[in-house]
Amino acid sequence: MAEFDTSHVKNIVLLGHAGAGKTTLAECMLYEANLITRRGTIAERNTTGDYHELEQERGNSIFSKLMHTKWRGYKINIIDTPGYDDFVGEVISALRVADTGVMLLNAVMGVEVGTDIIWDYTEQFKTPMIFAVNKLDDDNADFDKTVREAKAHFGNKVVVVQYPRQQGAGFHEIIDVLRMTMYKFKDSGGKPEKLPIPAEEQQRANELHKELIEAVASNDESLMEKYFDKGELDEDEMKSGLKKAMINHDLFPLFCLSAERNMGSGRLMGFIDNVCPSANEMPPQTTRNGEQLACDARGPACLFIYKTTTEPHVGEMSFFKVYSGTVQSGIELENESTGVTEKLNQLFLVEGNKRTATNELVAGDIGATLKLKNTHVNNTLHAKGRNYELEPIQFPPPNLTVAIETVKKGEEEKLSQALHQLREEDPTLIVEVSPELRQTLLHCQGDMHLAVAKWKIEHLHKVDVKFVKPRIPYRETIRRMAESSYRHKKQSGGAGQFGEVFMRIEPWYEGMPEPQGLTVRSRDVHELDWGGKLVFYNCIVGGAIDTRFLPSILKGVMEKMQTGPLTGSYVRDVRVCVYDGKMHPVDSNDISFKIAGLMAFKQAFQQADPQILEPVYQVEVLCPDDLTGAVMGDLQSRRAIVEGIDTQGHFQKVIAKVPLAEMDGYSSSLRSITQGRAKFNMAFHEYAPVPFDEQRRLIDEYMKTAKEELV
Repeated sequence: MAEFDTSHVKNIVLLGHAGAGKTTLAECMLYEANLITRRGTIAERNTTGDYHELEQERGNSIFSKLMHTKWRGYKINIIDTPGYDDFVGEVISALRVADTGVMLLNAVMGVEVGTDIIWDYTEQFKTPMIFAVNKLDDDNADFDKTVREAKAHFGNKVVVVQYPRQQGAGFHEIIDVLRMTMYKFKDSGGKPEKLPIPAEEQQRANELHKELIEAVASNDESLMEKYFDKGELDEDEMKSGLKKAMINHDLFPLFCLSAERNMGSGRLMGFIDNVCPSANEMPPQTTRNGEQLACDARGPACLFIYKTTTEPHVGEMSFFKVYSGTVQSGIELENESTGVTEKLNQLFLVEGNKRTATNELVAGDIGATLKLKNTHVNNTLHAKGRNYELEPIQFPPPNLTVAIETVKKGEEEKLSQALHQLREEDPTLIVEVSPELRQTLLHCQGDMHLAVAKWKIEHLHKVDVKFVKPRIPYRETIRRMAESSYRHKKQSGGAGQFGEVFMRIEPWYEGMPEPQGLTVRSRDVHELDWGGKLVFYNCIVGGAIDTRFLPSILKGVMEKMQTGPLTGSYVRDVRVCVYDGKMHPVDSNDISFKIAGLMAFKQAFQQADPQILEPVYQVEVLCPDDLTGAVMGDLQSRRAIVEGIDTQGHFQKVIAKVPLAEMDGYSSSLRSITQGRAKFNMAFHEYAPVPFDEQRRLIDEYMKTAKEELV
């Protein structure tokens, strides 16, 4: 039997901007539950959560960590998450399996941009939320300002459950308006003394208590009736109303903390136990085929993989949440995505970097297993005979791209293996081997994300790597019509080669009229893999070229379109008309007409006012109002066209079209300009002509390279 049943398992995720105190709070919770005998600190690099060498080196969380406490008959699974936007994948995957979020607000800084970014994801998941104002012992703490900002950003659903009697170094008393009690802490924190609310605080406490009751009652008709009848709600009624409102995302209770001094964590844990929903109280999961899956330990076994890590000397570890049934060690489950049967030989409870073997996990619980054969993040494992597939986690698109190379030649295979493993562990890191650019590309969330990837490759896989600027995937096209002819003739003893092609090329656009002055025999439209079209016409009259040679001419044209004459980039949106030529009864063959077609196209292209096109991206930057001018100035220095400014919440959203060639280093630049108070996203918009001077420069650069390659 499992130690805790489904209704006594609570899953929480600690959220907040970097430096809000999430890891320190997790440490308090473990200490309060007597799972650790001494609280570690970030400064001493000995916390349970931030155990990774890289995290200790940097002094902040990079990976999400699973821990748990046992508190008054309940098990609380805690997932501590990083605060930087670069590691948003860790936050999203944790939110996917959590049943309550605890959003920490820094009492000195108030609501920071990282808070807003994370909040967007909590809204998507409709995660029940608690706010906790931390660092109230700081001399610059401002509780009232932080609450005002929280209400302004997240609405009046934010409702005060606790407020500090004093702030700064003297902070040691918290007034709880749900229980109408004052908690008085010793300087060392820990378990507080429960006291009556002082007379001078009675009026404020009563007002906040009334606000809390009205907020709870307004979300439940039966409670509203009781409130009107009695003028009050008892504690059990309040708890029931709070839980219901939290599940519906209608109410967000707010608490007080000093995680550094361990003040307030015990009461927060009590609220999590007594009020926050367990997994079986949340709405059931909906499978991809529309079936409702209730969180019931008696149901068929079903679990979801939300995270994968690779541990030295251990191998791959898969973290999962049990959504239905009971999972025992040795159980065999089917992977709905791959069809593979996986045997879970070992089950573990996880405490940071420590694992404790367990025999079973019930619906609602979170654990880990080792060495699954072919199971990855977002996979569903279920009892045989079922076809459950839970909705996958949707990760955000990348914001930064670099090319990666090995420092030493001959280590490319080792790098490939390292990148494969990184991709398994981090779905927000996308690896692309680009035949077009002849580079291996890393697409990621930002500079810090990139730095972590490099550290892992060099320290764990022992491959020295360097990042270089990725080449830009330019396109080439033409702006006017041109005609050319090319005769390919080669004689070498016996049968030779002969083919002559007359060709007209024009810029292609949707709905253009048929070719003027030519007799159209056939028309083929080719959708190009790299975007755009090639429209190929046979306009040959009188059998000047046998139709069997047309595919060879097309092949020659297509080959040249893969290495355009200007920069070696792909060519797009061209109409080609083959209207005349000559052939030889003996010497004409496929290779002759392929070469003739290629060279005729190349000559015509150079006479048709060729144009280089560059990829242009839509960039959206979210920043505080006072930084809008600096952000816009930086974008304009990158050839951006600023299209507008919108308001999003309490931030300004700058919308611009920016050439990809100008976005190199933008992530670092934006962080520097805004001191980390802004975020951006970018998505491909269109290909647009490059300015004349830029086109000249690109052609000159290519010519130098091309000459070097010929030498």
